[in-house]
Amino acid sequence: MKKIEHIGIAVKNLKDANVLFEKLLGVPHYKMEEVASEGVKTSFFKSGPNKIELLEATNEDSPIAKFLEKKGEGVHHIAFAVDDIVSEINRLKEEGFTVLNEIPKKGADNKLVAFLHPKGTNGVLVELCQEIKAM
Repeated sequence: MKKIEHIGIAVKNLKDANVLFEKLLGVPHYKMEEVASEGVKTSFFKSGPNKIELLEATNEDSPIAKFLEKKGEGVHHIAFAVDDIVSEINRLKEEGFTVLNEIPKKGADNKLVAFLHPKGTNGVLVELCQEIKAM
């Protein structure tokens, strides 16, 4: 894992959270995107080299809706940048981690993503992110 790619924060209302984080960080969000397959709308902020992803559920069955219902607003996941997501998935499986999706899927911000189950990572949902290279 190369670095922390971003920290994901579950929010009830993306519009309100964007206003709050713009005030907090002193910069506007640089990208909003919907990931229909995950039932989520996202908004990204940069603060120096760091990124924050705000996540709002678009339907009541989405993972973010379930997280909000169970835990309320707050840190949802920590994402790590990787060069080769398939190799990293295989390495982590060999180390005994439970991978929630063994085949990477398209995520927000031009990334392939995969998640590790929080039961094996001290309660933290870990996301692996690999930049999708242009052809």
